[in-house]
Amino acid sequence: MTAQLACFDSDVPVGGTLRVELDGVDGGVVEVAMVRDEDGELHAISDICSHGQVSLSDGEVEGCTVECWLHGSRFDLRTGKPLSPPAIKPVPVYPVTIDGERVLVDVDTPL
Repeated sequence: MTAQLACFDSDVPVGGTLRVELDGVDGGVVEVAMVRDEDGELHAISDICSHGQVSLSDGEVEGCTVECWLHGSRFDLRTGKPLSPPAIKPVPVYPVTIDGERVLVDVDTPL
């Protein structure tokens, strides 16, 4: 599988998030949080917190991080690594390609 349409560039405001569901290689659904950091860069990260199994797209964006709303773990949007407990496992981060207004994400090849 290759990169697929996740959203349009204007769908995610600076400091905002958007939850999308994309097709996985095994035929399943991959839940992705599209996040635009405070510098305006767009990121695609797993929408599921590695600690609390809740949606990261419901969390707060600060700088280049997103905070899980349930227990406060903060994840680096570039690497998926947790920056604060209780999460200790990273979440997948996916390549993003901007094609005009279209935002494409490849969930089959995490970074």
